[in-house]
Amino acid sequence: MKTIKLVLITSLIGLSALFAQGQNIQKDIKMYTQVWDDIVNKGDIDKINSTYFDLNITAIQSPENIVGLDNFKAYYQNFITGFSDIEFTIVDVFGQENKIVKHWNFKGNHTGDFFGIPATNKSVDIQGVTIAKMKNGKISQEQDFMDNAVFMQQLGIQSNSANVGIIHGVYESFSKGDIPSVLGMMDAKIVWNEAESNSLADGNPYIGPDAVLAGVFSRLGDKYESFSLKDIRLHDMANNQVLATLRYIAKMKTTGKKIDVQAAHLWSLKDGKIIGFQQYVDTKKLADSEKE
Repeated sequence: MKTIKLVLITSLIGLSALFAQGQNIQKDIKMYTQVWDDIVNKGDIDKINSTYFDLNITAIQSPENIVGLDNFKAYYQNFITGFSDIEFTIVDVFGQENKIVKHWNFKGNHTGDFFGIPATNKSVDIQGVTIAKMKNGKISQEQDFMDNAVFMQQLGIQSNSANVGIIHGVYESFSKGDIPSVLGMMDAKIVWNEAESNSLADGNPYIGPDAVLAGVFSRLGDKYESFSLKDIRLHDMANNQVLATLRYIAKMKTTGKKIDVQAAHLWSLKDGKIIGFQQYVDTKKLADSEKE
């Protein structure tokens, strides 16, 4: 009988401890979410203080951790001064014992200095997860997990690795005469510019795929008996741009003159779509081929 009572008492103590832990973590979560809402959305960076954070607050980073209130505060100050129109949303949050996990979304416009990166005026929309540790009711450790490559791409500092493949697909489709596929890779508001002094530049800038079709592609078919691209080389550039160097090989319908001329195309992309095109070519050779 005594054994049964001892087991029962032990169980009740254990349940009480678990209940107390549950209450503590819920209290920590409430404080944690409110503090970060004030810091990021309201710009109240002074909330990073000894009331809410452990004096040795640590942000787990590579290659070196950020340790201490002053260093931690200086680190997050970059987000407050680097971005405007910030929307920081905690999508989900839960905790157990002394750990809190939050799934968050950060939106903002890069209008200020951000870790030494001058304003790009680009908008970012990035998601991530943070694992935090609590100590005596205060935040003692944070570790963020996010796709930094996507973040840099959105800032325009690092280009999307898929860009070159997209432009390769443009030239592949063009070589097959599959103009609908080429047009399908364009943004609805693409800005297309032919080289100055090119006879096709009279409609610059062509806005939208339909304008490019009517003002450029259809007229190429009218002007040239044959028109092809040769020696295409693609070069990945910053700011989500791709530079293509190539040659035009063509024959004029009216004069019968042949063209073999060097050219370059600068493509701009966003979210997998082409938003801009600029042609560079020896327009004198093009003009001479049209003369009787």
